[in-house]
Amino acid sequence: MEKGEFQKVGKSEERMYGPWKLLVCGYPVEDQGPFLSILEDLNFRNLPVVFVTDEDLQLSLEILFNRGDKEGFGEGSNMTRAVILSGFTHNDLHKLISAYRQHQLPEQLWATLTPVSEKWPIAVLLEELSKEAQAMKKIQKTKKEERETTI
Repeated sequence: MEKGEFQKVGKSEERMYGPWKLLVCGYPVEDQGPFLSILEDLNFRNLPVVFVTDEDLQLSLEILFNRGDKEGFGEGSNMTRAVILSGFTHNDLHKLISAYRQHQLPEQLWATLTPVSEKWPIAVLLEELSKEAQAMKKIQKTKKEERETTI
């Protein structure tokens, strides 16, 4: 499997790779409707959303992104909580993440589809995202400790 590079997303109207769509992972049934309400509030009413189920763990992102709108809705999931975006502009990605945080929903992982990641099974992407999140938390903790010792 080819490795990808995690990159920070800038702010622009540049459209990212893939069709305009979301994959939603790890959401219990009771959180699915509120998430769709956030999308509607952001005027993303026609945005296709696929809810990934536990049975989908070995499927590639490419297969999952070819699923129909609202497929998997109403089925809970115990996998890592994450949203994978495709075809968004950089600015719309930031708008969605900001709205998600304002609603004070549980912490989750965020990713965008790439030509490399679309071949990966969703389980592999979630594992890589989790490792990256742990590494970032460790870096932030170290920086915080360094600041506290210099005060």
